[in-house]
Amino acid sequence: MRNSFGRVPASSSRGDRRIAVLADSDTRWKWGALTARRLAPDHLPTGYLLRGRATPTARQLGEVGVRTAAGTADGPPGPTEVTCAEFLAEIAPGRDRHDVVVLALVGGAVQAVLHGARALWPDPAARPVFVTGYVGVVYEKLADGLLLRHGADLVLANSRHDAGRFRAVYEGVGADPDAVTETALPFLGGAPHVPDTGRARTVVFAVQPSVPESRADRAYLLARAAGHARRHPDRQVSVKLRSRPGEHTTHLEEHPYQRLADRLPGGMPANCRLVYGNMGEVLDDADLLVTVSSTAALESLHRGIPTAVLTDLGIREALGNHHFLGSGCLASWDQLDEGLLPRADPDWLADQGVAPIAGPGAAARNADTAPTGSADPFDAARARLADLLGKAQLPPVAPYYTPVTAPGYLPGILARHHLAPDGTPLPGAVRRDAGRSPARRWLRAHLREAARGAYRHGVQRVAPVIRRLGEL
Repeated sequence: MRNSFGRVPASSSRGDRRIAVLADSDTRWKWGALTARRLAPDHLPTGYLLRGRATPTARQLGEVGVRTAAGTADGPPGPTEVTCAEFLAEIAPGRDRHDVVVLALVGGAVQAVLHGARALWPDPAARPVFVTGYVGVVYEKLADGLLLRHGADLVLANSRHDAGRFRAVYEGVGADPDAVTETALPFLGGAPHVPDTGRARTVVFAVQPSVPESRADRAYLLARAAGHARRHPDRQVSVKLRSRPGEHTTHLEEHPYQRLADRLPGGMPANCRLVYGNMGEVLDDADLLVTVSSTAALESLHRGIPTAVLTDLGIREALGNHHFLGSGCLASWDQLDEGLLPRADPDWLADQGVAPIAGPGAAARNADTAPTGSADPFDAARARLADLLGKAQLPPVAPYYTPVTAPGYLPGILARHHLAPDGTPLPGAVRRDAGRSPARRWLRAHLREAARGAYRHGVQRVAPVIRRLGEL
C-alpha cells in the first residue's frame, strides 16, 4: 500500500497528477518532500523510502515534519519502505500512473532507477518525469555525483553557482546539459532575524555526522562550544544534533556528540545543552549560528542570522568549509569568544541562491543584502516541468553512463541495487508480500530493524575499538 505525506490542498483530488518521492535518508527525505511541494503544490505526493543502512526511523521522519502513524487525526501515514527494484515495479506500465518522480537519493541509486526506467520505457512513451538534485552544499565528488544523476529530466541546482558548475561537467564529457535547472534549497524560509542588541544571546552550534571525522577533532569542537558557554554565562549555547545514538543520517557517525559530552572534562555547563528537533524551529531563537560546513549555514544566512563557518581545524576540502571562501563567514572559536558576529558578503549570497529575507530593520542593517526581486526560484523548474508534462510522449531516459561508456563501473552500480546490466530486475529482486500472512510481514520488518541496529552498533561501538586495537 502506498502512503501519502504532508497535507493536500483543498483543491486537490485523486484526479490530479501524481508525484512520487523516493528518498534514502532523513535529510534527503526532507529535501525531496519539500521539493515536490515546491514543484507541484496542488498535486498529490506519494512517499517511498529506499530500504538500506540509512533508512530513517519514525522519530527522525517526525522531526522533519513527516507523520508516520496511519489512521490518526494528525494526518496521513508516512512513506513506504521499498528496494530499488520494488519501486520500479510500483511505477511500471500497467500500475497506477505517476506523472513525476523526485529521486532524493545518493548518486548510485539515482543511476539505478534511471536505468530501470529506461528498461521499462525503451521507446518514446507516456512515462514519468524524473527529477533529482542535491540536498545542500556540493563540495566533493562533483563529477562523480553529477554523472550518476545524468539522465534525469530535471537536475536541480540550488544556486546560480551550482548551475554553472553542473553544466560545465556535462559539457566537459559531451553529455546533454539541458536538464540542469536553477532553483534554490526548498527548505529556506522562516522568520527573518531581528536582533535587539549588538551581541548574541543564543548561539547554535550545528554539528554534522561525519565532518570532522576523528574523535579528537569532534571532542575539540564540543569542548570549544562548552568553553564559549563558560566564557559567556549570559548566553545559551545549543549543540544541535542530527540523530540519537543508534540512528543514522545520510552519513555515518562513528563518534556521536552525546557520548563525547558524557566524557567532557568538567562536564557541560548549565548554559550549554544538546538539542534535537527541526532546524528551522531551532533557528527561530538563534542570534548566531556556528558550524563547520553544514547546510544549516545557508538556512541561517537566508534568515539574516550572523553565521560563523569554523576555521579551527583548517580550511580544507575534506571539511567542506572551503565552499564558504569569500562569504565573509569564516571565523574561529577564538574570534567568536571575543564577540565577533560575522557579516556575510551580499555578492556571495546572491551567487549561492541565498537571498536574505526582508524583515523589520533589514534595510537599516544591510541594504545591500535585501532581495532584488520577488520571483520564485522554482518558477523555471515549474515551467520546464509543465512543458514536459504537456507532451503526449517523452523520449527514453538517456543516462551518460551506459555499458559502452562505463563498462567497468555501471554494472557494479546496478548490481548493488539488484538490477542486471540492462536495468531489468535480477531474479528474486522483487518480493511479493501480498500473499504472506501479516505475522510474517511483521516478523520480517522486525528482523530488518534488528539487523540495522546490529549494523549501527558495529559502526559506532565495535569498529572504533578494533581500529584502536589495530594501532597498538
